[in-house]
Amino acid sequence: KEAKILFLGLDNAGKTTLLRILKDERLVQHQPTQFPTSEELRVGKIKLRAFDFSGRQIAHRAWPDYYTKVDAVAYLVDASDQERFAESKRELDALLSDEALANVPFLVLGNKIDIPHAASEDELQYHLGLTEFTTGKGKVNFADQTVRPLEVFMCSVVRKMGYGEGLKWISQYIKY
Repeated sequence: KEAKILFLGLDNAGKTTLLRILKDERLVQHQPTQFPTSEELRVGKIKLRAFDFSGRQIAHRAWPDYYTKVDAVAYLVDASDQERFAESKRELDALLSDEALANVPFLVLGNKIDIPHAASEDELQYHLGLTEFTTGKGKVNFADQTVRPLEVFMCSVVRKMGYGEGLKWISQYIKY
């Protein structure tokens, strides 16, 4: 099965770093993303076409151009940058309310938990307004079509921990 997943979030959240680690398991310094890029990855039995976007405000206008036929969204948040939680919440709210993404499962990755003052999962859920909206880390029953799979997983991309569980969780919602 091939799937299309979008890696979205504010600048400096870790989108490109995660994509590079998933692609070739290497951690490298890189410049901020300027233009949308895509990579083919294999996660379990699924071949993913992953799209990485600049998180800079001006680039957010191009995101909707990629919403068609998307199977999942991974939204990264820098859990150590609490001053930007309100901005991140606004962007996430806009994505979650976009009609084109109405039935798309969302994985929220709270990145940079290796930094001592990073928010906890509960704190991040609270600041993003997701406390009442996450669907649980088990499988969501699709018999209830009013529920979109949405969950928060905490991770450290540079330490290569946490995101694997999130990707495994979201992969169960990619339709074969």
